[in-house]
Amino acid sequence: MPTNRRNFLKSAGSAGALAIAGASASAAPLAPAAADGRGDLPRGLTLLSINRNGIDTLGVKTPDGVIDVAAANRKFRMNAPQTLDDLLQKGGAATLSNLAAKAAASPKGVVLAESDVTYGKLFHRPGKIVCIGLNYREHAKEAGEKVPSVPILFNKYNNALAPHRVTIDLPTNVSKKFDYEVELLVVIGKHASQVKEADARNYIAGYCTSNDFSARDLQLELDGHQWMIGKTLDQFAPIGPYFVSADLVPDPNALAIECRVNGETRQHSNTSQLIFNVDYLVSYISQNFPLDPGDIIFTGTPPGVIVGMPPDKQVWLKAGDKIACSVGDLGELTFQLA
Repeated sequence: MPTNRRNFLKSAGSAGALAIAGASASAAPLAPAAADGRGDLPRGLTLLSINRNGIDTLGVKTPDGVIDVAAANRKFRMNAPQTLDDLLQKGGAATLSNLAAKAAASPKGVVLAESDVTYGKLFHRPGKIVCIGLNYREHAKEAGEKVPSVPILFNKYNNALAPHRVTIDLPTNVSKKFDYEVELLVVIGKHASQVKEADARNYIAGYCTSNDFSARDLQLELDGHQWMIGKTLDQFAPIGPYFVSADLVPDPNALAIECRVNGETRQHSNTSQLIFNVDYLVSYISQNFPLDPGDIIFTGTPPGVIVGMPPDKQVWLKAGDKIACSVGDLGELTFQLA
C-alpha cells in the first residue's frame, strides 16, 4: 500500500542520501557527465527543476533542502548534468550522485529551502512524448467508447510542456471546452527496442505526476476527431513537481491517482485499473518504434473527466480554476488557469 506523501518524500530523500553516501566526499572531481555512460539509470534520487531568470537547472531534493546543482558544480568544480534532459540523454548519474554527496557534506551556498524555489520545467526536449488514450475501463465507458484491444497511441509536442505551478493561458480564441486528465508519467532511461514485457522496467528511469490537459471541442468535434490538436496546445502538459527515480517506486501499477478542481475531488482511482499497465505499454510501444532515454509516456487518465459527464452537467474549466493532481507519493502537481 502507498505510504502517505510526507513519509514517502522523507524516505525518498533518505534513500537518495544513502545511495550517494557511499561516494567519497573528498574524492577528486569525476570526468564530465557524458563520460558516465548514456543510459545509466539514476538511483535513489528525487529531482526537480529550479527556474532562475527564465533558465531551468536541476535540483536534488533531500531531507535538508534542495541541492542547487548549478551552484554545487561551481563550488566543487564538477560537471554534473544540469538538466534532467542532459542526465537522461547524455549520462551523468554517477557524477550527479557524487556531487550530491559533496553538497550534503558541505551544504553552505548550495542547499536551498524548497519554499524558496521557483519550479522550472522538468523536461524541455524529450525526443518523443507518447500518450495513451482510453486506458482505464471506466474512462472508456464514460466516454462512450469501447474498451480498446490494443493501446491507443497519440502524441503531444514540446511546446505543451509546462512546470509545476504553471498558469495556463487558456486559448479561448480556438477552444471553449477545457478538461483535466491526471496521469502517471513514465520516463524512459535506456534505448528500448523490441523489449519483452518482463524486462520493461529495466528501461524506466523514473516517474512523475502529470496532466494531459485537453481541449475537447478540438479533440472530438472537428472532422476526424483531431486528438493531436486537442492535446498539444501551449502548456497543455504540466509535469511535476518531481522526477522520482524508478528504484524508489516499488510498483508503478499500484498507485493511487487523483485530480481535484478548486478543492473538489473529480478523479479518484488506482493505476492497478489501467487496461494496459506500465510494463505492457513500454513493451508494446517498443515493438512499433524505439524509445530513447528522455522519452516520456503519458499512461492514460481514470474516469471523472468533464467530457464523461452528462451534457447538462458539463461545466468546462475556466480562468481562475485551480487544479491539483497526485499519483501515489510522487508529489502533488498544481496549476491554475487564466
